[in-house]
Order: sequence, then structure tokens, then C-alpha cells
Amino acid sequence: MFVTAYDARNLKWHAVGRINDGLLRHPTDSPQWKTIDNLFPEFGAKPRNLRLGLASDDMNPFGNLTTTHSSWPVLLMIYNLPPYLCMKHKYIMLAMMIAGPRQPGNDIDVYLQPLIEDLRKLWVDGVDVYDADDGQTFRLRAMIFCTVNDFLAYSNLSEYSVKGHHACPICEIGYRHNRCRRRL
Repeated sequence: MFVTAYDARNLKWHAVGRINDGLLRHPTDSPQWKTIDNLFPEFGAKPRNLRLGLASDDMNPFGNLTTTHSSWPVLLMIYNLPPYLCMKHKYIMLAMMIAGPRQPGNDIDVYLQPLIEDLRKLWVDGVDVYDADDGQTFRLRAMIFCTVNDFLAYSNLSEYSVKGHHACPICEIGYRHNRCRRRL
């Protein structure tokens, strides 16, 4: 995406073009973004480094006609982009499609292993990329900024129990109990 000057400029929007007035309009305004900048100052100092969102959920491409097939699209979204481009189809990458007769369940790790290896390489080593906006080559690094999924996919992706005792990820008391339900 750094090959076109328009996209390369937009990928640096979070550092160059955004309004920084203290209001929460985009993930760049979040405390999490600032915490990552403080924890990894070398990563945060370079505006071309990508922060990605990973989303996955079960879908049935045949609607309710059959329950013998399950598809799990794994998507990557780029949060460096301005809000009006962040969720456009052009900038959402289908990293992989896990398809089969049933859900991958806890075996989703096996399917995600190649993606994890690629993301680890982007985090640790980076890759050389040409920036058409600046006209120079740079070392691109990327990280998973957040994951977006429902509660059941959360259990598969993070291996966190969402059933039984300590099922609430917020306070570890119980699933959807009254105290945390008020916070959600």
C-alpha cells in the first residue's frame, strides 16, 4: 500500500493529519495507542509502522440451510488510516479463510500459525518497503493492536474459558453477572 503516494500519505495520517483535541474519535486517541507508544518507543516513533486489528468469527455461507459447513474468515484491518478509510473494503485484508465441515475450535492455532509467523517477522525484523510519498525505502514493522470478535471466538483465539467459573474476562467472577453487565 505504500506503492501509491495517496495510500502512503493516508497511512501516516495518525501522526501527521489527525486532530489531537483529547476526544476519542479513532483508536489513535485511545489510551492503548499511547501505552504502546510508551512501552515500545522505537516502534511508536515511526509513523509508517502499522497497527493492525485482527477479526475472526464463524459464518455459514449457505445461511440457515445447512449446518454441515463452517467458514472462519480471518481479517486484518489497518488502524493507521483515517476514520473514513479505516473500514473500507479496499483496506481490509482477508488474511485467510478457514473452511471445513465444522468449527476449528481450539485447533484454530494450527490454522493461524502461518499468519502468526508472518506477523512475528513484521514485528521483530520488519521488511523493506518503498514509500512512494517520500520516495525512499524504509523498514516496515507491524503489530496486532487489537482483536475484534464475539465472545465464543474470543475463547478460541485467546484460549480463555468463557464457560463455568471465572468466565468473565473483566473480573473473572462469572459469565454476564450483574456487576460487569452494568459496565458493558
